[in-house]
Amino acid sequence: MSIDQATGIDRQPAPAVPAGTDLASSGARLLRGERTWWFLGPGGVARLADRHVTPDGSLRPEAEQRLRESGMLTPATVRAYALTVLTSTHCNLGCGYCFQNTAQDLAGGSRPPRIARTRLTSETITSILGFTERRMAAVGLEKLRILLFGGEPLLNPRGCLELLERAADIAPTSAWMISNATLLTPSLARRLHDRGLTSVQVTFDGDRDDHDRIRVGRADGSGTFDKIVRNIVKATEATPLRWTLRVNVSQETFHGVDALIDRLAGALDPARCTLYFARIGDVGVGYANSLLHTGELSAAFTRWQRRALELGFAVNRPGGRKTCVTCGHTDGRYGAVVSADGTLASCWETAGKPDWEVGTVTDGYLPSAETADRWIACQDLYSYDEDARTLARFRDTVDTALLDHLHETGRL
Repeated sequence: MSIDQATGIDRQPAPAVPAGTDLASSGARLLRGERTWWFLGPGGVARLADRHVTPDGSLRPEAEQRLRESGMLTPATVRAYALTVLTSTHCNLGCGYCFQNTAQDLAGGSRPPRIARTRLTSETITSILGFTERRMAAVGLEKLRILLFGGEPLLNPRGCLELLERAADIAPTSAWMISNATLLTPSLARRLHDRGLTSVQVTFDGDRDDHDRIRVGRADGSGTFDKIVRNIVKATEATPLRWTLRVNVSQETFHGVDALIDRLAGALDPARCTLYFARIGDVGVGYANSLLHTGELSAAFTRWQRRALELGFAVNRPGGRKTCVTCGHTDGRYGAVVSADGTLASCWETAGKPDWEVGTVTDGYLPSAETADRWIACQDLYSYDEDARTLARFRDTVDTALLDHLHETGRL
C-alpha cells in the first residue's frame, strides 16, 4: 500500500471515522485505475493493489484497518476561520450567466440587472471583525483566512485593503481573492500582497474569441481577454502572487479550450498557475448549459489536464468528498459569508440576495428554525439535466485518469 504523504494535513486533534462507519458517508471514494486501485479519503490518497479490494469493489477489512492506522480516514483539522467578504456587490462586467443577475438584459446588451449595489465601509468592517473575533473564540481558532469576493471586489480597493490591514490586528491573517482581474494594477497587487493576499482566482470563458463574446465589459460590451492576461502578467512580475485560472466549460466554450491552454502557457508563467476546468451548472437567469457529462466530455477533461501538466501548470489533485468549511455547517461554525452591508448568508451563491439572509454581523445568526430553508451549501442551486449517478460517474472517470497519469509520471 502506497500512501500519499504530501497532503500537509494536521491529524492530531481530529477524530478518525469510527470503525464500522459507512465509508461513503465519510466522503471516501474507491476508484479503479488502469493498473491499481485508488482510495481517496478525508485524510489523503492511497494506492491499493487488487488484493486489498473484494471482487465487488469494496475494501477488505485488513486494508481498511491499515488505512485507519495510517490516517487516511482522519478528517483534516480546521486550522483557520474562513471568512468570505463581499467588498462590493457591483460588477464592471455584464456576463449574462452570472448567478448574481436578477433578470436578463431585455435589450440584449451587457447590462443585466443585478443584486442591490452596496460597498464595504469602515463602520461595517468594524462590525465584521468584531463578529469574527467572537466566532473564532467560540471554536478556539487563532488564524484567519479571508476570501475577498464580489461582485467585483476591486471596485472597492480601499475596502479590500482596509479589511486586510485591520484583520491582522485580531489574528494572523492570509487571504485570497476571486476577481475578474480587469482592475488589478501592479501597484494594487503589491499593496494587497503586503497585507496578506497570497493568490487570486480568475475565470476564462474559453479561448479569446469565446471569452470576448461572453465575458464582456458592462459599460460597452467590450472584450476583456487581453486586458486580463496583461494584468496577470504585470502583477506576476510585481509580486509573488499565485493564480488559479478557472476555465468555464459549456457548449459555448468547449471547442476552444485546447487552444486556450496553449495560449495561456505562452503568455503567463505556468509555474505560478493552477488550471481548473469547471463544467458550468445552470445557475444564472435564463442560462442553460446543454453540454452533457458524456464520455466525450470526460475524455476532454482528461486531455486538458494532461496538456496543462505537460506545459508546466499545476492541476488540483482529486480527493475525497469534503465538507465546505464555510457553508457545510448549518451553524456557521468555522466560517461565514458576509455581504458588503453586513448581512450574513450561508454561501457565496446567496450573498446579497433578498430573502436569503441568515443573520447580520451585528446580531449574529438567526435561530436555525428561521434559516432552515435558506441554508444551502456550495452549488446547491445548480441544476443539471442528468441524475446524480451520471455526474458522479463523470467525476470518477476524470479523477481516476488524472491519478493514473500523476502516478505514471512520478508526480504522485
